[in-house]
Amino acid sequence: MANHHVLDSHGADISGEDTWQALATEQLPDGIALSNLTLLELLHKQEKVDVLVPLADLLNADGKLANGLLEQVFDILKQHSSRLGVWITSNTDADALAEVKDFLLTQDLIVIHVPSFVDGRGFSFAQTLRQLGYEGEIRMAGAFGRDQIAYLLRAGATSFVLNEHDAKSDISQAFTALASSYDGRNAAALPMFAKQSEPSVAQL
Repeated sequence: MANHHVLDSHGADISGEDTWQALATEQLPDGIALSNLTLLELLHKQEKVDVLVPLADLLNADGKLANGLLEQVFDILKQHSSRLGVWITSNTDADALAEVKDFLLTQDLIVIHVPSFVDGRGFSFAQTLRQLGYEGEIRMAGAFGRDQIAYLLRAGATSFVLNEHDAKSDISQAFTALASSYDGRNAAALPMFAKQSEPSVAQL
């Protein structure tokens, strides 16, 4: 993961300050975090660390938070972590986000992985999370294009994982391409999120 960098909503490289590690799984995409660790490594660490886990592994077949053994495993993760976050992919059922709203609102970081440049579901997921009331950090990872960054900011993203080539090139323009870009946390104030008002009598 050393060939990736984390940039904040202003395009500043914050890789040196980033402490998140992804829990290694068979489905873990490249670039979710700058480093990974196994469950065994986590359990043997003396200090608590910031850990990202896959949301899909915490849900049952109905798209709700699983109980039983999975719930116990998650409790163990919480005991050994200073902060917990989740990552999702475009294969995640969008309806499932609303089903686990209360859980998502407690996460310190949510990473959205974009598998393909032409996959626009990352935009929708970021918007949905803000509409649900999530105020934490939304990080984009994967195959999004640098010319999409300003639009992702408007959708609600606040940080980005880029490969070394993109991060070290003149990336600043990508963060200022839209004069009305937002820092993500204020995305709910955008016109696209405004509730439609009831028509007045004069309009009827």
